Amino acid sequence: MSKQAPEQLEVIKRGCHELLIEEELGQKLAAGRPLRIKAGFDPTAPDLHLGHTVLLNKMRQLQDLGHHALFLIGDFTGMIGDPSGKNVTRPPLTREQVAENAQSYTDQVFKILRPDQTEVVFNSTWMDKLDAAGLIKLAATHTVARMLERDDFGKRYQGNQPIAIHEFLYPLIQGYDSVALKADIELGGTDQKFNLLMGRELQRHFGQSPQCVLTMPLLEGLDGVNKMSKSSGNYIGIAESPTEIFGKLMSVSDELMWRYIELLSLESLDIIRQWKQEVEQGRNPRDIKVMFAQEIVSRFHSKQDAEAALADFEARFRRGALPDDIPEKILYAEVDGLPIAQVLKQAGLTASTTEALRMIEQGGVKLNGEKVSDKSIKLARGETAVVQVGKRKFVRISVSGQSE
Repeated sequence: MSKQAPEQLEVIKRGCHELLIEEELGQKLAAGRPLRIKAGFDPTAPDLHLGHTVLLNKMRQLQDLGHHALFLIGDFTGMIGDPSGKNVTRPPLTREQVAENAQSYTDQVFKILRPDQTEVVFNSTWMDKLDAAGLIKLAATHTVARMLERDDFGKRYQGNQPIAIHEFLYPLIQGYDSVALKADIELGGTDQKFNLLMGRELQRHFGQSPQCVLTMPLLEGLDGVNKMSKSSGNYIGIAESPTEIFGKLMSVSDELMWRYIELLSLESLDIIRQWKQEVEQGRNPRDIKVMFAQEIVSRFHSKQDAEAALADFEARFRRGALPDDIPEKILYAEVDGLPIAQVLKQAGLTASTTEALRMIEQGGVKLNGEKVSDKSIKLARGETAVVQVGKRKFVRISVSGQSE
């Protein structure tokens, strides 16, 4: 490892939300050995998205410092289900679903991580061997009162919402994963803090040096409201086509763009500050968004793909004479999406759904620059699109989950 502990700490802390405990991590780094860096992923859908890359970029930075990445696929915990900061349980998956999704994960993760410094591990390896007695002993290390300190459990308990017994096992098993892997650092989103600290406690219980915890900010999805999530459908998958990735990034609002750049770009902080100054002085933020979108497409595909995606975008949008100052609106939809007539009405582009249907029949409605002829189409939750009525009415629509 070429960098000394203080220099490594500076790199590690860049962009992180919280580091616990910095003094302990400094001591681990000063020891001079490669640290074991753990991050867990439940295979709830078959692809990684840009929200995951916030963690994976940090793991790559740690690899560049000489450390060893433990990419943990929670194939065992994926069959349990986890609230994940929400007030409902994540649906459990079958073993077959988990196996299929896990294979897709392993195919994609090396777009970011170094293969020679990465160990892909599955928590079923040790959890399948833990018999009923072992699981009961693990459960005995914590009380129900301690579990209710976790924010989402506490809220559900106070709201008289059901909490299944198996849900209490989830943070225990995630913590036990750190014991099995002898992790030095565990990375996770801010909504995982309780589970990450559980790993510290269980490692201490089993006589190990407790891991340090590094929480990373949660990346908002395309709707700009909820965190990027496969289950919400508001995500950009790293395995999506270059044109899809580019187009989705260009649809992000100018305000949210800076959040994406700060968490996902590998450009230096000095460059990002320079970009902000240029925009404040009058530069079109679309120029910055184009450079950022090209950087992301190049990372997951190639520079040539990024150039082709830009050309395709310009052909479909800029040459369609879209205005620079398109207003933005977030609409809410049920699981099956929002019908196009409702989109037009709720966005204020038409006075009624009847008028909306008439405008579609007359060929006066465009979606992302293409004429709409099918009155039954819907915008899905998580989708962002530029909707045009007539020659002068434009709105950039982001469809979110149903408001509470």
